[in-house]
Amino acid sequence: MTYYYIYKVTPGETETAKSLELVREYEKYQDAKRDVRAMRADQPADSNHQYKIIFADNQAEAEERLLEFREQPIVREWEK
Repeated sequence: MTYYYIYKVTPGETETAKSLELVREYEKYQDAKRDVRAMRADQPADSNHQYKIIFADNQAEAEERLLEFREQPIVREWEK
């Protein structure tokens, strides 16, 4: 069965050195979305972490996906 996981992600010195802390797991996306929005709204403006939802079969796969390197999207001039 697949789940929606909410993680508190704190940046590290490099992209792959970020710190992951599992907050909760959910079976329904709507529940995860509602709670992560509340967490984001309650966090202080000067905090250096983010809350992210990830969809995966298990916790190990979720963490692997969060730690994989992703290219930054190219922002076109008209998209700014």
